[in-house]
Amino acid sequence: MKQETEEKQDFVKEVTKMSDDFDRWYTDVVRKAELADWSGVRGMMVVRPYGWAMWEAITRAFDDMIKESGHENWAFPLLIPREYLMKEAEHIEGFAPEVAWVTRAGGNMEELEEPLAVRPTSETIIGPLIKRYIQSHRDLPKLTNQWNSVVRWEMRSRLFLRSREFWWQEGHTFHAYAQEAMDEVALILGYYRAIAEDWLAIPVLTGKKSPAETFPGAVHTLTLEGLMRDGQALQTGTSHYFGQNFSRAYDISFSNKDNERELCYSTSWGISTRLVGALVMAHGDDSGIIVPPKVAPIQVIVVPIFRDDEGRAKVERFINSWAPDLKAAGIRHRVDWRDERPGDKYAHWELKGVPLRLNVGGRDADAGQVEMVDRLTRQKVSVPVSGIAARLGDELDGFQKKLFERAQKFQRDNTFELETLEEVVAHFRERGGFVWSHWCGEEADEARIKAEAGGVTIRTIEEMNKPSGKCLVCGKPAKYRVSLAKAY
Repeated sequence: MKQETEEKQDFVKEVTKMSDDFDRWYTDVVRKAELADWSGVRGMMVVRPYGWAMWEAITRAFDDMIKESGHENWAFPLLIPREYLMKEAEHIEGFAPEVAWVTRAGGNMEELEEPLAVRPTSETIIGPLIKRYIQSHRDLPKLTNQWNSVVRWEMRSRLFLRSREFWWQEGHTFHAYAQEAMDEVALILGYYRAIAEDWLAIPVLTGKKSPAETFPGAVHTLTLEGLMRDGQALQTGTSHYFGQNFSRAYDISFSNKDNERELCYSTSWGISTRLVGALVMAHGDDSGIIVPPKVAPIQVIVVPIFRDDEGRAKVERFINSWAPDLKAAGIRHRVDWRDERPGDKYAHWELKGVPLRLNVGGRDADAGQVEMVDRLTRQKVSVPVSGIAARLGDELDGFQKKLFERAQKFQRDNTFELETLEEVVAHFRERGGFVWSHWCGEEADEARIKAEAGGVTIRTIEEMNKPSGKCLVCGKPAKYRVSLAKAY
């Protein structure tokens, strides 16, 4: 056992400890746990199978949600004519520094008559196309979504969090009534919250963005904000209400019940592969990542332990006697037969965050049991193989719940109430977390918070409760209760 522990420690030394350097730890575990890596194009990543499997679990869950509520998947072009992009001035102004352009094409690299933008988002190509399919109020609502990648020419890149190309879904819907469109925005935010909390075990704050943080061209933006283990906030999903802004720019109109032409009310919303990065930063530890069972590519790893061929054959027969029960129960599992020492295997699967590990040796086979190790608590328990599939199913459900409760406690322990800008500045000089305070709604006061508190921004505006306090900046009666944080 001592030798196995030393082997494991040697393996773990390759990864920076979270407690030593969070940023370096994050990059280490994303790469070494085989979630993603940098490609040959600066700022663009390759998502490896283990990371992509997590994204696939998210896409399946969300796709089921939106199809249940009547949304349909489309596929729209990657390239957007410059003319389309320029029609919505506020929108393009918000994205101008990030847009990549195609100016030449073909074997002779001939210059195009009109530059084509590589989509940073698709409102400006969907608008001119979707209007073909909207003539009457009977054609509404039009509930569209697409799964694709987009390109934003980020100057500072981080795997999953801010790469020049990333994968996402982008929903775009068109409605006859303003309230219906606003209800759509709230509905999708609820779906996003379910993905974050029920699937990824990340508790989130929800609310409106301030005007300065609102998506370009939108009337208002609703957001999800999760707290990462380093005390910084991460925006994990947004849902935007555009009113008639985009419809006005692209003349997306319909004949209403009074046979009068009227502009559509529209929305857009998206979650991306950033959620995989959120999962890593919300649940990791010094040994690596911890993956919620609902999205874990491997929920149970089986590590056989033997000394010789005879021992291997014995352990293999034993595993084969109950492993089919796991498959029948839908438990995603793998048996690690690699020619590596057990200690290295333990560290490898801890780094990759597999929720449960089953150690199986010859004595276990004789006793008809396995040794189960929980990735979160590292507790070791002997489990009989009789009824093992049901037992592991219960353990995985419990693991998902414990992981969420752990993240909830971290959020509670790092959430504070402060009243003045001076208090906020002093707080964020020493630590992170969420800070609740009050704001009068003035843009100049919001700018002062960011300038004086070292980049702290308003993450959410709470609209349910009428504030009774004073603005943390100017001392005037507050209009809003707001959460503040440093954010990625």
